[in-house]
Amino acid sequence: MKVTRFGEAPPYEAPNHRDVRSLRLQGFVPGGPEGFWLGLSHFLPGGGAGPDASPLEKVYVVLAGAITIKTPGVEVVLGPLDSCTIASNESREVVNHGNEVATILVVMPYPPNAR
Repeated sequence: MKVTRFGEAPPYEAPNHRDVRSLRLQGFVPGGPEGFWLGLSHFLPGGGAGPDASPLEKVYVVLAGAITIKTPGVEVVLGPLDSCTIASNESREVVNHGNEVATILVVMPYPPNAR
């Protein structure tokens, strides 16, 4: 078992994100998960990510607040405990249009050659 205490979770910077604070809850360390990693992202009011795409699929789970996810032809607002999957190479934009912090869990496979 690999335990990460919230107070000890390391921060990380995600590319093409603005006004977002992220913590790595699991992954990229010995004894952690082998096929994926788990992050926690706080999107400040007005904060966001993209638009861009990556070759890695991802899952978002909203824990608090609301976040708008845009993909080609689809725009949806997710609230607490709503989730979505972003497919490999699918363009997406994430924006917090609200006045409170939006907190999401992010689950992604490791990039090739990252472990």
